[in-house]
Amino acid sequence: MPIAEDHVREALKEVIDPELFVNIVDLGLIYDVVITPNEESGKDDVAIDMTMTSPACPAGPQLVANSNDAVKKLDGVGQVDVKVVMTPPWSPDRMTEDARDQLGIF
Repeated sequence: MPIAEDHVREALKEVIDPELFVNIVDLGLIYDVVITPNEESGKDDVAIDMTMTSPACPAGPQLVANSNDAVKKLDGVGQVDVKVVMTPPWSPDRMTEDARDQLGIF
């Protein structure tokens, strides 16, 4: 059975921004998830476009590595490619209501 995008996004909720203490999905850092069946391996490869809250985010490498690890834990996942993109730039408008509540932004 192919991996569903919502399962990937749920796995990514395990990744917490170490400065804001909110998961990267609720922060709106995940822009795109593309799942491609890999007939050779019999698994699904996952490509993720994510951003950072700022271009010089010191937690960037940690967030990318943790995202990669979280998705690789899913059954049926083969290769994982996490790419950091800065277009469009992140803004607080991308956050979920839960993230806003956690950060006290109304």
